[in-house]
Amino acid sequence: MADKIRLKVVTPGRLLLDEEVDEVTAPGVKGEFGVLPNHISFLTLLEPGEMSYKQGATRRFLALSGGYAEVLDNVMTVLAPAAEFGVEIDVIRARAAKEKAERRLSETQFEDKSFAMAQEALRKSLIRLQVAGREARK
Repeated sequence: MADKIRLKVVTPGRLLLDEEVDEVTAPGVKGEFGVLPNHISFLTLLEPGEMSYKQGATRRFLALSGGYAEVLDNVMTVLAPAAEFGVEIDVIRARAAKEKAERRLSETQFEDKSFAMAQEALRKSLIRLQVAGREARK
């Protein structure tokens, strides 16, 4: 019985994380889920959202843009189009993206495809700002 799980977070541009952790919480398409050592094997889609992991008493947070998570033999692998730690987030750029998405939402009809795209852009910018804010409070 293992007492840790290896967490790997991979984006198209880099291996963001490869560490032994105590637990992981991630935003699945069916809701938030947690993974502990010796978790059952599974594969799931991820929603854009905040992912966290715990090492001892320290909890770290990442902003994910969606993707996939696989848990197999005490290794959780996350494949995401984009993922970043709060300290990596350009808060000014994230705020600008939020404001742009809000403007687009106010100018677009609900039935229009661009409305859904603006909603998604707003959601992602809010997640990034939330994760960046966690780092700022440390």
